Amino acid sequence: MSSANKTKSMVITALMAAVICVLGPLSLTIPISPVPISLVNLAIYFSCYILGMKLGTVSVILYLLIGFAGMPVFAGFTAGAGKLLGPTGGYLVGYVFIALICGFAFEHSKGRATELLGMLLGTCACYLFGTAWLAYQAGLGFSAALAAGVIPFIPGDLVKIVIALVAAPMLVRRLHAAEVLG
Repeated sequence: MSSANKTKSMVITALMAAVICVLGPLSLTIPISPVPISLVNLAIYFSCYILGMKLGTVSVILYLLIGFAGMPVFAGFTAGAGKLLGPTGGYLVGYVFIALICGFAFEHSKGRATELLGMLLGTCACYLFGTAWLAYQAGLGFSAALAAGVIPFIPGDLVKIVIALVAAPMLVRRLHAAEVLG
């Protein structure tokens, strides 16, 4: 890879991390759950669709590091190690699994079904990791944590997946046409 292409990849990766940072704080907390509704997973789907598994995952890790360092990029404009180690920290770390699984599926896509499956599996991996951590942190049984941290979010997450399935390919085509992507 030429140095110009490496630079372009770094810039686009940083830009996608910035998009996640902008969408991350925009959240809504529902009264039945300590887990906020956010647009981070939608931003991750786009990031991985544009960048693939490796760089998409790097963009998510950058987002987590920025929040860990104290920039208020997590839901509700929060930040810090306490957020990552608190009850919802498992979902934050679970975003890495979304990126890995979705990025892999997008890179090896045989069509929309593969992309859909990748987003569903990635989201389920995030749910699993986040629910286990929520149960541990909040002293809940797994089913109670699942009821508080996953069940209310499934409809919204399915909508985000549909948006990504429709909009991400169009966005990538436009980025290629503008010669932003190689």
